[in-house]
Amino acid sequence: MKLKDVLSSILSIPDVDICLENAHKRSIPIYVVGGTLRDILLGFRVKDVDLVVEASIDKFLEYIESLDKKGRLLKRFYTFKFTVDHNDIEHIDIAIARKEVYPKPGALPLVEPGTIREDLYRRDFTINALAIPICPDGEIGEILDPLGGIKDLEDKIVRILHDKSFIDDPTRIFRAVRFSVRLGFTIEPHTYSLMESAIKNGTLRTVGIARIRKEIDLCKKEEKREEIFQALKSLGIPVENFIELGS
Repeated sequence: MKLKDVLSSILSIPDVDICLENAHKRSIPIYVVGGTLRDILLGFRVKDVDLVVEASIDKFLEYIESLDKKGRLLKRFYTFKFTVDHNDIEHIDIAIARKEVYPKPGALPLVEPGTIREDLYRRDFTINALAIPICPDGEIGEILDPLGGIKDLEDKIVRILHDKSFIDDPTRIFRAVRFSVRLGFTIEPHTYSLMESAIKNGTLRTVGIARIRKEIDLCKKEEKREEIFQALKSLGIPVENFIELGS
């Protein structure tokens, strides 16, 4: 199926439609982004719908309240996630379009509202830096791909966005490995070199143990978890020092 056909099917799900309708009522631009687009383009089943809205903080909070959904609101990052009662979709994740700065290596970012373009430029990998606008008339706009994510999907490559990415957020090392194994992609050589350098220079020690354990838990949930942990071991990451892997 074509991208817009699959998207139209997803957007017709009642909970998703409510998110779109309430945004359009408030003249808030709304986009389908990230992993949702990535998985559609790869022909994978979509479990979570990722949405981004361009709005002020007050307007974002007002919009979330209007949905009348029980979920998890993180005001620090302006994100909201709730469970969907649908056979195919499990969750809807809504975030404000934002830009961010890292006060120091490994620290959580400081975020503030931004444009959709700024939001795409703050992401982890090119294959996740994709967005498509959903117009008030129900029309699906053209895909936004400022960093070459579609080509990297076609070439089956995991590529970082900038050279300080693994220093800002070392947990991206785990995600790079997880995505590459899950999707059957190759980590782009320069990206791999940056990963090795970050690990060698001890960047993982700048991250709280809880965040590392969360990434390891996500790796353990993957179908190809043994391959993932072998790849992490090959990189020289002492996973056993962070948490007992178990069976």
